[in-house]
Amino acid sequence: MIEISIHPALSQVCPALQIGVIEACVTNSDTTEMLWNEVQEEARRIASIYTTETLTQRTAIAATRRAYRALGKDPARYRVSSEALCRRAIRGAGLYRINTLVDLLNIVSMRSGYSIGGFDADCINGSLTLGVGTSDDIFNGIGRGQLNIAGLPVYRDNIGGVGTPTSDEERTKLTLSTTRLLVCINAYAIEMPMEECFGFTAELLDRYAAATEINTRILSAG
Repeated sequence: MIEISIHPALSQVCPALQIGVIEACVTNSDTTEMLWNEVQEEARRIASIYTTETLTQRTAIAATRRAYRALGKDPARYRVSSEALCRRAIRGAGLYRINTLVDLLNIVSMRSGYSIGGFDADCINGSLTLGVGTSDDIFNGIGRGQLNIAGLPVYRDNIGGVGTPTSDEERTKLTLSTTRLLVCINAYAIEMPMEECFGFTAELLDRYAAATEINTRILSAG
């Protein structure tokens, strides 16, 4: 299992933070029509419940936005990934169809409100520490190019940053070659109970990614 710790600099600002960790062996693939229908169904559900105004009041999203402000980052400029997904659903803009692992984690993110990091565990070098980004960090966000992560919560391994609540890094992204999955569910305040979130994610992983050896644990900042 990959060792993960929370740096005191982040714990002091976000003492209520919990990280739900899932590790599993998986088979990734192109997204099936059945899974894509589930993605679209969840997007419709979100659009029926929230507006773009009320979305920011959602427990998990509001707490993550507060964490950004406390760290000096503007959450309106650097959208929390779960908020960005839900905003696209509300606006009817359509979600991006990537691959099985990414798309099923997007369902979990919309359902729970949590930003979720999905990483290829074989591309992670050593242990992970969740700390705070600096201006010296070089971070290539997936599909975004170089991203200024100063003031963002960031997971780092021995090489550098791998994930923030706004975007994950190209180096450790989930591809069709991924066989070992690491998921970090970032709960800056609890909305969906973590055990329920684990169960929902594991069900999707079993159904669509032939997941085996699923292990879960919860890390707390406080």
